[in-house]
Amino acid sequence: MKESAPAPDRHVPVPERPRRALVVEDEPHIRELVALHLRLEGLDVAEAGAGDAALRQTEAERFDLVVLDLMLPRVDGVTVCREIRRQRLNADVPILMLTARREETDKVLGLDSGADDYLTKPFGIRELLARARALLRRPRADRIGPPGLSRTPIAAGALRIDPARRQATVDGAAIDLTPHEFDVLHLLASHPGIVFTREMLLARIWTEDTHVTERSVDTLVKRLRQKIEADTRDPRLILTVWGTGYKFADV
Repeated sequence: MKESAPAPDRHVPVPERPRRALVVEDEPHIRELVALHLRLEGLDVAEAGAGDAALRQTEAERFDLVVLDLMLPRVDGVTVCREIRRQRLNADVPILMLTARREETDKVLGLDSGADDYLTKPFGIRELLARARALLRRPRADRIGPPGLSRTPIAAGALRIDPARRQATVDGAAIDLTPHEFDVLHLLASHPGIVFTREMLLARIWTEDTHVTERSVDTLVKRLRQKIEADTRDPRLILTVWGTGYKFADV
């Protein structure tokens, strides 16, 4: 009698998808060097030499890390960063920005556009890899929110916040928020009347290995007010506590 073939093992784990990185750099030797070392770290690496090419790739495929040069042909790095933050697949992807400029305003511009960290050229490859590893260790925003926050929807006047969908609306209309903007809004609104210093916001929303400044917090709050307040000159939701930080109105 012919023996039947053994039943397939239903408990064999499915191999994890290889982590995927995108290196966006118009200087070929820098792009190839960064890509090579990320591959040695075990990442599957795609490359782009211009901003528009990078956007086409991020619109079509989910990445676990983007290394993005600030100065790019056709579409600059700041624009690329902002557009990625609006995409469906990669809105929460960790972005490491590379810049040849040393002025603080350029670094702040990159971080305020949605980058998670930056490196100034020339940089050491070991430092780049350390920054990349730190960003890859972070949980993605679509899997976990800031620590200790409820996923219960929040209502404050015309503003509605849905943590499960990471979406906010004003008078029923969805507003476009970057991941950091949503996290700051959610954190403040979850604790109405509680004052958060700028240092506390930096510690809760950004991790210690990024180089954001208190000025970055002020800039982000200014953008938030433009999106949720009826009159930015007389804000009623996100209130300034002079000399300290910010709080959400106890409404």
